[in-house]
Amino acid sequence: MPILKIPNPLRTYVNGQAEVRLQGATAGEALEDLLTQFPALRPQLCKDDGSLRAFVNLFLDRSNIRDLQGLGTPVAPDAVITLVPSIAGG
Repeated sequence: MPILKIPNPLRTYVNGQAEVRLQGATAGEALEDLLTQFPALRPQLCKDDGSLRAFVNLFLDRSNIRDLQGLGTPVAPDAVITLVPSIAGG
C-alpha cells in the first residue's frame, strides 16, 4: 500500500497522523482513498469540480506528479507520496 506523508498543518484532518496508508494504483486513486477515509480534508485539497487546488502538490519520490502523468501517475505498492501545500504570507 502506498504511504502518503501528511504535513503538520493538515494533520488535524487525519487524526494527527504523519503518514496514512492508501489503496490505489495511481496517484488519483490513492488521493480518492485518502479523501474517502478523511472527508474533511477534501475542501482543503480540492476545488468544487474535484480537481486539486493549484497550491496543493503531490510528490512521488522527488517528482511532482504534475510533471509526470498528473493524477494518472502510477504508484507502486511501496511508493511514498508526499503532500506539500504551498504556504504564502508575510
